[in-house]
Amino acid sequence: MKKLLNQKLLLLIIVVLFWFSQYVYIPFQTPYLNAYNVSSNMIGIIIGAYGVSQCLLRLPVGLFADSIGKHKLFILCGIVFAGLASIIRVIFPGGYGFLIANIFSGVASSMWISYIVHFTEFFSSEQQQKATSTIILVNNLGMLIGFIVSTLFYEKLGMKFLCIMSVASGIIGTILALNIKDHNLKESNEKSSFKDYLSICKDKRLIFFSLLALIQQGIQMSTTMSFTNQILEDLGANSIFVGLSSIFYMLCAVASSWFASSKLCSKHGPKFWIPAVFFLISAYCTLVPTIQNIYIIFLLQSLPGMSTGVLLSYLTSEAMKDVPKIKKSTAMGFFQATYAIGMSVFPMIVGKIAGLISIKASYFTLAFISIIGIVASYFYYKKSVLVSIEHN
Repeated sequence: MKKLLNQKLLLLIIVVLFWFSQYVYIPFQTPYLNAYNVSSNMIGIIIGAYGVSQCLLRLPVGLFADSIGKHKLFILCGIVFAGLASIIRVIFPGGYGFLIANIFSGVASSMWISYIVHFTEFFSSEQQQKATSTIILVNNLGMLIGFIVSTLFYEKLGMKFLCIMSVASGIIGTILALNIKDHNLKESNEKSSFKDYLSICKDKRLIFFSLLALIQQGIQMSTTMSFTNQILEDLGANSIFVGLSSIFYMLCAVASSWFASSKLCSKHGPKFWIPAVFFLISAYCTLVPTIQNIYIIFLLQSLPGMSTGVLLSYLTSEAMKDVPKIKKSTAMGFFQATYAIGMSVFPMIVGKIAGLISIKASYFTLAFISIIGIVASYFYYKKSVLVSIEHN
């Protein structure tokens, strides 16, 4: 029991270091590149590049993890690539350096499948929502610490220092990851074919919630993680304020992740929270480019915080609800590869629309897409209730 607890704690510490390494530079990435005279269109491509490698790798990683029933290798690769990406940023600090580095960061995040599946394997099937919320909470905690560090040191020490901190976190995490012990995820000695594993990708429930996650992650990457910071700077906010805005967002994300694992939240369940949070995100995308007040925009950062904590937790647990244990990594790979498309495409669309029309037009487009999420989730659960009544 003690060894089990130590392994849980070890993984959670690595998760904090992993996401710190991945996100310590994020609050100032867009303003930094903008100051480097990188165009809005190119910034969108750089941000989107983070998701491209995830689109390509997450399903193969999940498939391979299921086939060997082990996750230590992928956990180790994730933290190594996170540090390696920031080495590239230190050596090549311009737009093309960040483009290559974001592809490497995407490779690192592709391994996130194994972090989640390995952690949730410590829990029973009844505790999966709580386990998912817990690891997402710790994920957000790592980002929060990164945002605090970036806010404190960016103005004085610059982007290079933040990237060096990212490298240091990657090195420490790599050393700790060597002590991870694999679960035996095989339910039997019988080998399944890749075709059998991939059959889970036809599951309608998995596909539906993966598409909703595509919307959620795409909007988050396009706004809070990038262009909202640029909007604040354009309105006259200094780097400290931009950093504090990101910290406030992450505090809300950590708090909402904790709330997502509580009995109070589960009382209403996903059929209430999924459309409700999509509505809040739609409001956020409508208000941020409209209101010319940095303090109100600061407070509005609480809304994507709820998206990261409550909405992503529920979308993940709902997508994985009926997935057999031996196909869990493949399903998670499909889920994360699908939402990585949103992380890739949405920032590029926002950057393109912002360049051709305005940033307001691009945010209004995201608000409309979020409304699609409201309608789709509402009718999904309404249909589920009707089917349940008919069966009874």
